[in-house]
Amino acid sequence: MLQINNYSNAILSNISFSLEAGKHLIILGSNGVGKTTLAKVLCGITPSSKVEIDGLNPSKVYGKKRAKLINYIPPKLDVFDDFITVREFLELGLMGIVGGQYPTIEEVLTKLNIAHLQDKSCKTLSSGESQLLLIASALLHDAGYTIFDEPTANLDPQKMQLLFGLLKDDKILKSKIIITHNLDLAYKLGYDILFLEEGKVKFHGTSHDFFAQAHLDALYDGAVEKQDNNIVVKL
Repeated sequence: MLQINNYSNAILSNISFSLEAGKHLIILGSNGVGKTTLAKVLCGITPSSKVEIDGLNPSKVYGKKRAKLINYIPPKLDVFDDFITVREFLELGLMGIVGGQYPTIEEVLTKLNIAHLQDKSCKTLSSGESQLLLIASALLHDAGYTIFDEPTANLDPQKMQLLFGLLKDDKILKSKIIITHNLDLAYKLGYDILFLEEGKVKFHGTSHDFFAQAHLDALYDGAVEKQDNNIVVKL
């Protein structure tokens, strides 16, 4: 189980919730409300004594144990080697943690339809290709909890459809925490919702309750509505 109890900092205030192993969560909220800040606390990038995963503080766990515990996938790929290839990037991420329980690089590249990119420099990838590379690294790590920070950013419709299938599949990754602005994606996934407002938990509950039209009206001032089983912005 992942737990955070009464965590506060300059952005977040008294954040508390838990997520059972094998369950999934979507984190919603406006820009600057603290979603990425919360993600970094949960995975131990920002150390805190207020977070535990299976009784362990993620900021005090290292190496293979840390990799198996929780993984954070940022919204943007950053590489510091102009010549590192896609395959080398994935191999570097697996140093010290490769084991029989992980899918192979070949399997992951094929699943994401990017096997043809494996010898290409990461610096030359398009934004959408870079996003798929980050997702490939998540599949390879297969951590107990995986946090995706805006995973649909810069994806075209076909790639977004592919990603949706991966996020929806309970056989792929154990527990997923998905930060997104894409309300339709959140609705179609159907996972529990954590909604942040002004650094506080405004809502934590089921997708069914969150996406009730009256609740959407209250949160988004009538700008969002449900139409034919889709969540759309009223323009």
